Amino acid sequence: MSDADTLSNFDLREEIKEYWGMRAETFDSQPGHEIFSTQEHTAWKNLFKKHLGPGNSRRVLDLASGTGVISHLLDDLNFNVTGMDWAEPMLAKAREKAKTRGRAIRFLLGDAERTMEPSGSYDAITCRHLVWTLVDPASAFAEWHRVLKPEGRLLIVDGDFVNPGWFARLLATVSKTRALFGNQPEAEAKPASMMETHRNILSRVHFSNGAKAEAVVDLLRDAGFRQIVVDTDLKAVHRAQRRHLPFFKGLERATQHRYAICALK
Repeated sequence: MSDADTLSNFDLREEIKEYWGMRAETFDSQPGHEIFSTQEHTAWKNLFKKHLGPGNSRRVLDLASGTGVISHLLDDLNFNVTGMDWAEPMLAKAREKAKTRGRAIRFLLGDAERTMEPSGSYDAITCRHLVWTLVDPASAFAEWHRVLKPEGRLLIVDGDFVNPGWFARLLATVSKTRALFGNQPEAEAKPASMMETHRNILSRVHFSNGAKAEAVVDLLRDAGFRQIVVDTDLKAVHRAQRRHLPFFKGLERATQHRYAICALK
């Protein structure tokens, strides 16, 4: 890698860090980030139990933990949880939640691509909606492999948020048609400036063309992971989230290429 490439990646990482820091203020108000119902809470719990098994006080590292939504869910499942995020405003909210709930969750400021955690120190690693933002996923996956104990499990929950399926494209056409006839399309949750920043960052990350599950699996295998399972049955989560989303947005979410990938060290 050239010096120019290194500098470019450093700048991009800083931009991503700043972006998520700005998102902290409204993060918990958005379906898909915070959990708003018992049904969704149960759906997430079932997904984690399905792939990680019972908590039994096992150590789990929740990467890009944000405001601690998944960290708290894992704590409910009796895991010994460490959350890591590189946006201090996110961590401040996560720590406040832990204080309010009286939970001893450890939250660290750190980079998911370079955790600085000891080798072989975690029974499991989780991350939700992180992989699509990675600048260097190959290095990140090698790092996660290093940090896991032998037989440790990695669970990635992510998706291809770039390439819509045919039904999502149909919904976009319907939305434009409604606008032509005077019906305003559903408003975006983020301000225009934030959306532009998001698009700009997305255009420069590794998965700028979409984080397809197959591409993620290939990189995981190269990093040394085995017994890799792709689970696309997230219907229970999507069904619960739709109750708190505008109608078309809910349908769009359900038709996106979203998945959970579980891999073993």
